[in-house]
Amino acid sequence: MNRLRALSRHRLFWPAVALVVLLVSNVFFSPTFFQIRLQDGHLYGSLIDILRGSTPLVLVALGMTLVIATAGIDLSVGSVIAISGAFACLQISDLSDQNSVGGVLIAVVLAVVLGLVLGLWNGFLVAVVGIQPIIATLILLVGGRGIAQLITDGQIINVRSEPYRAIGAGYALTIPIAVIIAAAVIAATIVFTRRTALGLLIESVGSSPTASRLAGIQARRLTLIVYVFSGFCAGVAGLIYSSNISSADGNQAGNLIELDAILAVVIGGTALTGGRFSITGSVLGAVIIQALNVTIYTIGIPSQVTLLFKAVVVVALCLVQSPTFRAKVFKRRAPRPAEVTA
Repeated sequence: MNRLRALSRHRLFWPAVALVVLLVSNVFFSPTFFQIRLQDGHLYGSLIDILRGSTPLVLVALGMTLVIATAGIDLSVGSVIAISGAFACLQISDLSDQNSVGGVLIAVVLAVVLGLVLGLWNGFLVAVVGIQPIIATLILLVGGRGIAQLITDGQIINVRSEPYRAIGAGYALTIPIAVIIAAAVIAATIVFTRRTALGLLIESVGSSPTASRLAGIQARRLTLIVYVFSGFCAGVAGLIYSSNISSADGNQAGNLIELDAILAVVIGGTALTGGRFSITGSVLGAVIIQALNVTIYTIGIPSQVTLLFKAVVVVALCLVQSPTFRAKVFKRRAPRPAEVTA
C-alpha cells in the first residue's frame, strides 16, 4: 500500500494512468483496437497509428521542453514546420527525377538547416537583443506563415517522390520510419541532457538567470542552443508532416501545434516558470494528446464539441496531477513533489 502511494506521487504516474484509460476506453467502441498485425513486413494497428501520428508533436514537444526549462517559450514552431516542409517540397518538385535519393537527401538537409537558422534567429532575438521570448517568437509565428506562403506561392505543392514519402509513411524493420526518427532524437536528447551537465545548466538558467550568470554559466549561449534545438525539432517535424501527405501547405501545416506542444510539456510535469524538466514526461504528454484525438474519433464525439471535450479531459488530467488538488479532495496533506526523471 505504501509502495503504491509512493508511486502515485511520481509526476509521471497520473499521465501514464490517463494514457492507459484513454487507450482502454477505445476497446468498448473498437474491439480490435489493441490488435497489432504483421502484413507485408510492416506492423499495422491502432497503437502503431497513434505512435506514428504523434511523432511531429513529440519532436516539437522535445524542443519546447528545453525552451520552457530556460523560462522561455517558442510560439513559432508551427510556422517553422510549414517553412521546412514547403522548402523541401519545393526543392523536390524542381528535380528532374523526384525519386533521386541524392536530390531528396539534399532537399531534406537544406530544410533541416533552414529550421536551425530560424531557431538561431529566435535565440538571437531572445538572448542577444533581449526581447521577451513570447514576443520574439510571435514575430516568426506571424512572419513565418508569410514566408511559407511565399515559398509555395500561395499554392499546395504536391510531390511524387517515394524516397521523400518514406520519411513520414515508410517502414524499416517493420517499424514506421517516423517513429525511428523520433526515438533517435529522444534518445540523443536524454543522453545530452541527463548524461552530461547540459541539462543541469539549462535548469539553472531557468530557475535563476542571475544566480547562474554569477556562477559563471553562459546563459546567453545556452539560450541560443535551446532555441536552435527547438528549430531543429520543428524542421524535422515539418519533413515528417509534409512527407506523410506528399505535399506542402504553407497555410495549414503545423497550424496551432505550438499550443499542443506547450500542453504536452505541461502534462509531462514541466513548469512554465522554467527550471526542472522531464523529457519522458513531455513525450508521454504528446502521446496522450494524440491518443485523445484518436479516442475522440473512435467514440464518435460530434465535431462541434470536439475541442470542448478535449479541453475538459485536459483540465481533469491537470487537476488529478496536482498534489494540492488531490490533498483537498482526499483530505490529506499534500506530499512533497517527486523528482523528475529523464
